[in-house]
Amino acid sequence: MNQVARIPQRDGALVTAEQAEAIRKALQSSLYPGASDASVDMVLAYCKAAGLDPMQKPVHIVPMWDSKSRQTRDVVMPGIGLYRTNAARTGQFAGMSEPEFGPMVTEKLGTREVTFPEWCRVTAYRQLPSGHIAEFTATEYWIENYAIKGGKEQDQAPNAMWSKRVRGQIAKCAQAQALRMAFPEAVGSAPTAEEMEGKAFIEGETIVAQPARTELPAYPAVDFEKNLPMWRGVIESGRKTADEIVAMVSSKGRLSEEQTKKIRAPFEAAQEATDPNQQSADDAPIDWNDDQQETRA
Repeated sequence: MNQVARIPQRDGALVTAEQAEAIRKALQSSLYPGASDASVDMVLAYCKAAGLDPMQKPVHIVPMWDSKSRQTRDVVMPGIGLYRTNAARTGQFAGMSEPEFGPMVTEKLGTREVTFPEWCRVTAYRQLPSGHIAEFTATEYWIENYAIKGGKEQDQAPNAMWSKRVRGQIAKCAQAQALRMAFPEAVGSAPTAEEMEGKAFIEGETIVAQPARTELPAYPAVDFEKNLPMWRGVIESGRKTADEIVAMVSSKGRLSEEQTKKIRAPFEAAQEATDPNQQSADDAPIDWNDDQQETRA
């Protein structure tokens, strides 16, 4: 059975300080080249809490757009390899089917024409205590999973990895979903790095999947003016922030810069008038230990 090795601990510390520093340098120079000290420390903390060997690279550092601080942040997420390992540790993992792919289709995504399999289907097998082999089949659609070039970019073209491996990447997503269905107690509900890289942003303290899709049509001007008073009322009541309203409306139609300003302007002006030096909620730091995360189904 392929297991992730566990790091020995001494008095709650990750081996010795010297060994921990050596591991940190090795990670930065080989497994996570270019990663910051803070990001590597997150990897070490994750592995320490889960009893995993960081040198086996059970997790990945995924850049995600943070709508609060309006910048990209690194988030540590499990890899598909950790899913497979945790399923194997149950002693009930009976293997997986070969990926089955749907027909190849060609669509214009952003500035490019891309050919990709419409879907991928994978079945995970679990041997129950009775001896029965249960089947858990997941079907994932390429257009709903592919990663764009950057979490906040408007160009919906796939990134380099999804352009090069149009079958391999969607197969990993289907495998992850099948393993979540078959072994929920072993792999948990957190999405894998392969599923989330390049197509997610952080809104407040919740991770929200950014749907991969072709460019939406412009939001109708008539509907916008009709709904604007209602949206402002929702913001004023405190039920939603201006950013949340903009995100919600943008999921239905493309907003112009002027329309976005109309939604935000009254409340930004009021905030500045109250205290121009006060730190806004948008600039508040995010608690990375908050486990209330919402992912796409």
